[in-house]
Amino acid sequence: MEWRLFADLAEAAGDRRVAVPDDDVDTVGAALDALLEGRPALRDRVLDEDGTLVDHVNVLVNGRSVHVAAGLDTPVEAGDELALFPPVSGG
Repeated sequence: MEWRLFADLAEAAGDRRVAVPDDDVDTVGAALDALLEGRPALRDRVLDEDGTLVDHVNVLVNGRSVHVAAGLDTPVEAGDELALFPPVSGG
């Protein structure tokens, strides 16, 4: 399973793509925990002080937002592509 990270989130993680082990990862939340392990700068960017995902960070599984699914409880499978996007603005 692989995370794709964009903009400053990639900088905070130290890479644009990060593979996480499929073992014991069955939800987006578990995959996010695996991604954030050992990446405190990224953790500080995507989680608030309570450990909750901040509202302005977008999480996708295979191109679909988890906000329209079950949030961090959205199921994932081996081979899924997950993505983290910071807020996007423009005109």
